[in-house]
Amino acid sequence: MRLLPLAFLASILLLAPSISRATQADAIGLPAGVVQHSAVEGVTEYSLQNGLRVLLAPDASKPTTTVNMTYLVGARHEDYGQTGMAHLLEHLLFRGTPSMRNALAEFSKRGLAANGSTTSDRTNYYASFAANPETLDWYLRWQADAMVNSLIAKEDLDAEMTVVRNEMERGENSPFQVLMQQMQATAFRWHNYGHSTIGARSDVENVDIAQLRAFYHQYYQPDNAVLIVSGLFDPEDTLQTIADAFGPIKRPTRTLPPEYTVEPVQDGERQVTLRRHGGSPLIAAMFHAPAAGHPDFTALNIGVSILADTPSGRLYKSLVGNKLSTGVFGFAAGLNQPGYVFFGAELEAGMDQDKALHTLQDTLGSIKQEPFSHEELERIRNQWLTDWSQVYANSASLASALSENVADGDWRLFFLERDQVEQIQLEDVQRVTTAYLVPSNRSSGLYIPTEKPLRAPASGSSQLETLLKDYKGKDTNQVVESFDPSPAHINEATQRTPLTLPNGEVKLALLPKPTRGDRVEAKLLIQFGDADKLKGQRSVSSAVAALLEHGTNKMSRQEIQDQYNKLQANVGIGGGAGVVVASLSTTQDNLPALVELVLHVIRDANFPDEELSKYQAQANTAIKNSMSEPSALASRALARHDNPWPSDDIRYTPSFEEAQKEIAALTRQQLLDFHSRFYGAGTISFAAVGAFDPEAVKAALTQGLKDWKQAPAYERISDPYQPVPAETFNIDTPDKANAFYLSTAALEVQDTDPDYAALYMANYLLGGSETSRLWERVRVKDGLSYDVGSNLDISSYEPSGDWSIYAIHAPESTEKLLTAVKEELQRALQDGFTEDEVREGVQALLNYRKLARTRDGVLASTWINYMQLDRSFDWSANIDKALSALTADKVNAALRKALNPATFSTAIAADHNKQEKASQ
Repeated sequence: MRLLPLAFLASILLLAPSISRATQADAIGLPAGVVQHSAVEGVTEYSLQNGLRVLLAPDASKPTTTVNMTYLVGARHEDYGQTGMAHLLEHLLFRGTPSMRNALAEFSKRGLAANGSTTSDRTNYYASFAANPETLDWYLRWQADAMVNSLIAKEDLDAEMTVVRNEMERGENSPFQVLMQQMQATAFRWHNYGHSTIGARSDVENVDIAQLRAFYHQYYQPDNAVLIVSGLFDPEDTLQTIADAFGPIKRPTRTLPPEYTVEPVQDGERQVTLRRHGGSPLIAAMFHAPAAGHPDFTALNIGVSILADTPSGRLYKSLVGNKLSTGVFGFAAGLNQPGYVFFGAELEAGMDQDKALHTLQDTLGSIKQEPFSHEELERIRNQWLTDWSQVYANSASLASALSENVADGDWRLFFLERDQVEQIQLEDVQRVTTAYLVPSNRSSGLYIPTEKPLRAPASGSSQLETLLKDYKGKDTNQVVESFDPSPAHINEATQRTPLTLPNGEVKLALLPKPTRGDRVEAKLLIQFGDADKLKGQRSVSSAVAALLEHGTNKMSRQEIQDQYNKLQANVGIGGGAGVVVASLSTTQDNLPALVELVLHVIRDANFPDEELSKYQAQANTAIKNSMSEPSALASRALARHDNPWPSDDIRYTPSFEEAQKEIAALTRQQLLDFHSRFYGAGTISFAAVGAFDPEAVKAALTQGLKDWKQAPAYERISDPYQPVPAETFNIDTPDKANAFYLSTAALEVQDTDPDYAALYMANYLLGGSETSRLWERVRVKDGLSYDVGSNLDISSYEPSGDWSIYAIHAPESTEKLLTAVKEELQRALQDGFTEDEVREGVQALLNYRKLARTRDGVLASTWINYMQLDRSFDWSANIDKALSALTADKVNAALRKALNPATFSTAIAADHNKQEKASQ
């Protein structure tokens, strides 16, 4: 299903009314029939008489609520001819019940960021929203309704079928996904973990509606479900609502079929060879592994991370370090039953694939001769625990993690695994990793007869009953105060006095607030130069920003990463042209040290030759992949069409071939010269939101920027309105199952325009939501696209923007798609939107914006943007007022003034052979 990206939430960040919070008592009153069970570190389990289990994880630190309904059914429960049923039902439950025919539309009206997903072990439905008791009550009752009353109607199945097929074809476009699925099928010859979650095409296209309904009634029952509620809510009221909504559902009398298929121990190497058009060479290796609930799993997971980490991992050093691949990866799949670990590497065309595969195999097989070190273990342990703490501190992430652990066998595994990582010994990691990563347990290479094969131990089943006996977890009684996210309070609580230094001013937006786990999110922005000074520096500026963290005059790339781990931090640094942005996430005590470290990394980068070579190989590989990817081809065609700049201008969009040549020509001296010339103090902004000491942060900025030379004066690079003639680009993408449609028109509008709020709403109603005209027509009614919509991008700096429409679809459906889009645009322009549509759209957008305001990272990013524009959150409140005052007449007038279908340029990237066959 389609997800709401963080960028969307950031774009709608504005007003959020304050929400009062009742303090949770040590014990809450239980409704009749509700029983309390285990409680671990703020998470408490309850059950209803019908078998429904409930997990409550209250957290008042952010005014957000997340609900996750997890059904313990996935691809592994499907029988012969039934593959893909769990995933089909994930789609069909959104199609409705007798009392609600379009759940996605109702979610959109209420501002819920809602979705569903299916794996081998579970199906879940989840929603995050700005904390509101009425919204929580409504969504819980929808979940109860969907559990027993979903229609699973033939007409809904027929309408959704092309959408599911479109999703299937999107996966078929990815050589990596196809290779991995085929390797699973090779490794798991008997167990259903060898099946794709989306199912076999023949099963999905010919599914029997009666069997599908029977599957639903068998597994979508309260005794096979776990309901998770996290974030800001009243536990006592919520339990009462759950009891009222779900209590009347009877406990089923059926017995779920037993599971007894066990994949036997593999007795020799297996190999998969995939041949397809496009993409980059890949090598991979898959090994059978114990279930997530087995005592060996955590040690194996750590061992896999030691091997696959970038840049410290052994695979990275042996493959990327020796220029045998451009990147490596590896992970352990924690599953309910014995699963697998997976390693792989992406190569650049021309690299020796056989040599790379043998090197990967030899590296994985060398652990016994070259044991893991304490340094390797501590590095990965620190990384793992930092990631765990971030998940635990975020209520939405916690709900997702608990759902996955429920599917693995027990939600308490989330805490138990942390304890295991904290206590794990090097010899355990060495023993377990050595035992499972043996050639006879591998699916990747050639079959080689072996006189005395070394067998892996039988993959262990879950032993959670023993492991969790008397398990209590850690003592944690942290209570975080609620935070008022209204614009007025944000302005009042944010310290915005600039930091004046001898080498320039630093704009500040410091918003200290309590957070769970004392986490803090921060953004650092450094700007320099202008369009004239940056001529000819496009690829150099991007490479400099990309390689900042790859080494300094005092620290290697690995030492930088190790220091991040010690500071429990996640850092991302990027940029290009005259901008560098660093995103920082850490804990309260570590923020000052992290600020100084990041400033050292940016200020003293030295761009080692070997890191530049790796960057060039990775960038070339990415470009090569894009040259056969429909969405990338369509996007590049339109970007170059709307491209009036000379080739040496920083705003020029190069062709793929030009970009490859520029990257190949980069030298270390160019990077050093650019860094020396442009990087410096003068135009810097810093924003932080969360638990931190503002004075300590100011001191860290002062120390980190001390005596840094001033950068060339910064002048924003303009992006003025440029009218271009409408043109259509038909791009052939041979052997691609999916096609991509993109249509764009330039607009001469700024966000200070009186019509801005009306255009914002018009785009939302046209193609910005699951209730939009394009979605309802193309996705729901015609079933032509898995994802269709429109985007409106309007500048805050000058009258310049664009309106774009996009759709992923099958090549055979291109003509039908074009007709549908054309008709919906004409209908919107001629008939306009109704008062009901506008009223519901206003409420939905205000709710989404309220939800966005609960994200500390989004708040920090927004302050960075506002500081460039001399704005505050008053701007947000004013936009909210403008939205609230909209009428259908205002929205329709703005739409007709701005939107002219004749001005749109269109790119369609598709397999022409498939298009031609469809037209015959």
